[in-house]
Amino acid sequence: MDQLEKRENGNGGIWRVPPSFDGHTRSPLPRFTALDAEDRQRVKQFFREWARLVLRALRPGGHVFLASNAFLSQSVFRAVADAGLEFRGEVIRLVRTLRGGNRPKNAEEEFPDVCSMARGCYEPWGIFRKPFSMTLAECLRQYQTGDLQRLPNGTPFCDVILSERTPQDEREISDHPSLKPQSLMRQLVYASLPLGEGIILDPFMGSGSTLAAAQAMRLWTIGVERLASHFEASKHVVPALAALEVPLTDSCTSY
Repeated sequence: MDQLEKRENGNGGIWRVPPSFDGHTRSPLPRFTALDAEDRQRVKQFFREWARLVLRALRPGGHVFLASNAFLSQSVFRAVADAGLEFRGEVIRLVRTLRGGNRPKNAEEEFPDVCSMARGCYEPWGIFRKPFSMTLAECLRQYQTGDLQRLPNGTPFCDVILSERTPQDEREISDHPSLKPQSLMRQLVYASLPLGEGIILDPFMGSGSTLAAAQAMRLWTIGVERLASHFEASKHVVPALAALEVPLTDSCTSY
């Protein structure tokens, strides 16, 4: 919570304020390289405990999509797998962000020709599944889980998605700092229920992009959010985002 307060104040903490482009002021981005060994251990412990709770809520064969970044994904995904969820690969969201590519902080002019980390051009989403002790067909029959749903045209769900930064019309609906685009969320939501049955849970709902994607597809969903301000915002954000006309793109053939 203290880091969120520092972000709002625009002073201190792990935040880097990116440069402004085209007259637009960018939101501060977290500098995960600022995390020390103790910080990283707390992150791993959090997701290990979180995954154990997730296991209690999931049906056998239920899937989890977990957004991360290239710097932390190896630690976070390992912690989730250690807790008992099966690691089933990653969705690579191809998107140009402002993460990485920065010159050394407070020495930008002294070292103009270097960057401390590679410029971010993708976002990894871990895919996990709750183990089950039956055949996949039996799991589908009994729990409606175990697989990922193919797209409406019959092509498989693919693990690389050509994406975009969240469009301006969606940003105008919600100013959440990590709002994901509906073009991405609707693909993930659609894939997560192989038979189109069940309930989708987003335990980090923010202002509701996952719930909006599910509502647009007439799927049941539950969202949990710690910050009251984001929860209150979701009451108007979710129906507004759900009302947008966003096609379900074939991620296998769109790049």
